[in-house]
Amino acid sequence: MTLAQRLFRTKPTERIVAEGGHGEGGELRRTMSLWQLTLFSVGATLGTGIFVILGQAVPKAGPAVVLAFVLAAITALFSALSYAELAGTIPVSGSSYSYAYATLGELVAWICGWCLMLEYAVSVAAVAVGWGEYLNSFLHALFGVTLPEAITRSPGQDGGIVNVAAIVIVLLATWLLLYGASESAMANAVFVLIKIVVLLFFCVVAFSAFQSGNFAPFAPMGVAGITAAASQVFFSYIGFDAASTAGEEAKNPKRDLPLAIIISLAIVTVVYVLVAAAAIGAMPWTDFNAESTEASLAHIADLAVGATWPGLIVSFGAVIAIASVVLTVIYGQTRILFAMSRDGLVPRVFQRVNPRRQVPIANTLIVAAFISVLAGLVPLGQLAEATSIGTLFAFAIVNVGVLVLRYRSPELPRSFRVPLFPATPVLGAILCAVVMAGLAGVTWVAFGLWMLLGLICYFLYGYGHSRLNGEVR
Repeated sequence: MTLAQRLFRTKPTERIVAEGGHGEGGELRRTMSLWQLTLFSVGATLGTGIFVILGQAVPKAGPAVVLAFVLAAITALFSALSYAELAGTIPVSGSSYSYAYATLGELVAWICGWCLMLEYAVSVAAVAVGWGEYLNSFLHALFGVTLPEAITRSPGQDGGIVNVAAIVIVLLATWLLLYGASESAMANAVFVLIKIVVLLFFCVVAFSAFQSGNFAPFAPMGVAGITAAASQVFFSYIGFDAASTAGEEAKNPKRDLPLAIIISLAIVTVVYVLVAAAAIGAMPWTDFNAESTEASLAHIADLAVGATWPGLIVSFGAVIAIASVVLTVIYGQTRILFAMSRDGLVPRVFQRVNPRRQVPIANTLIVAAFISVLAGLVPLGQLAEATSIGTLFAFAIVNVGVLVLRYRSPELPRSFRVPLFPATPVLGAILCAVVMAGLAGVTWVAFGLWMLLGLICYFLYGYGHSRLNGEVR
């Protein structure tokens, strides 16, 4: 075979599905129900974004930020439908990495997996970095004490030495993951229900001070303002694909994975729109400050009641939100590496399953150690922002994958089919490209450097150890 044929050789869909669940030394255990899968995706999506990004988006769109959230949800929906079709057709742990391997070939699959490493590992480190600040806000409001800056900020930040708080939340999530998938799913379910209750509590408090006049004029910045805000809040929807990383631990993956992806996106959209409407109703949009957004919801809740206890509850919700995101995203990262290791593209240690716990323990510990170092010692800067472009690239690949698999293998059994094919995946890919085009140049530079590093790693290790390529020598 030529080099090009090796690089773009696809892995048969039937083989990918047949290998599902099998690792070195044991198998993953199918324990996760539909609602646990749904809450996994909600847990990864409904994070700190809504607690901070609303304050940044309102000055761009005014009260029409409510429409911006709806527009962003529609944009995400096209990719979510494509994820749902492929998750039901190829129900394995690799998410978009496995889908790309089945449709576009090994090199594209590697690039997709490498993008997912950026999305998962770096983004969860960035989220963990902020946990100390939210924890401090909560502790100060409740007890009047704060943790020292030396252990709640990263080097390079004011007074930061080692962000111990970030390391602690990563280690707590790791401890839960090592117990098993069902235990982790149960803990995540509790976290997600708490933060949904907290956000609904915010809505009740804010609606008690609702002023309809705050919605006039509704769109002071016009259509341009709405689209600008939609591009910003779109990143609050990233994470709905988390359920697709649990394909080998779902009880009924062909039925439940597509449903979990769609339901989770619907839940998150309803919560976002309610929170946005309540926040605008309680505080005039001109009072939102894009430069000071960390406690915007807590501040609004305090203003609505004229006391500090509502803000305390909202701050607690932010602390729980970060814990849930860290847990679900580390889980997703380990399962993608598990699938890549089974294909020989990363070392075999990542596919070793503990026969008693039925989880990849070494894999989880390595990922946790890497994320802890990033979160505790490295100022992430633009690399963290590049997670958005990596995610959108993976989304675009999934949309293209649906087109390829429909035309190449129309006979495959599909438990879910995207409606209005081929318009839906085509629009999904185009919308991903449009949002990517609007990102800052420095983000593209960071992404380019990450891709270059990924290609070096592939040709130094993955190409020579690929099981698929090894079979044709």
